Amino acid sequence: MTRKASIERHTKETQISLDFTIDGTGQSSLKTDVPFMDHMLDLFAKHGQFDLTVNANGDVEIDDHHTTEDIGICLGQALREALGDKRGIKRYGNAFVPMDEALAQVVVDLSNRPHFEFKGEFPSKRVGTFDTENVHEFLWKLALEARINLHVIVHYGHNTHHMIEGIFKALARALDEATMVDPRIEGVLPSTKGML
Repeated sequence: MTRKASIERHTKETQISLDFTIDGTGQSSLKTDVPFMDHMLDLFAKHGQFDLTVNANGDVEIDDHHTTEDIGICLGQALREALGDKRGIKRYGNAFVPMDEALAQVVVDLSNRPHFEFKGEFPSKRVGTFDTENVHEFLWKLALEARINLHVIVHYGHNTHHMIEGIFKALARALDEATMVDPRIEGVLPSTKGML
């Protein structure tokens, strides 16, 4: 069974269409009106071996906030739907990714208990035209809508672009690990509660 989902979100602020496949080949097709997010989502797909298509139009004449936030919402919903009943998955994932001078770590638990922690500070408030505070907004909405426990730690770095790129690559690799099917489990939920 292919683990995939399609999400549509239409508001007065954004119109988003998103297709997400967990067991993909790292292919992406991205048109978000936010070039920096196109770059980060491309990295995310490639390093997680996910297939991802995003078409997003938003009120970027105001700023990138609504579009970035709503993409996080849609990706979170798609991840949750694509995971199905989560039987046989590894559930936990952890990844460290160095990006030149920066080191990012992402730890996830596909627990159905949404929580988000972020440790780190970006030296710059903007990368090009992109407000770096939107990274937190994207990740928090992703965690909330996917109902996952997501911890993001930027251990160090001084180039903001490198730090954010490290986060997205580590997020991809941690989610790739957590969503993998473990043949030793043989379709059992990885929880003593009997549910996720």
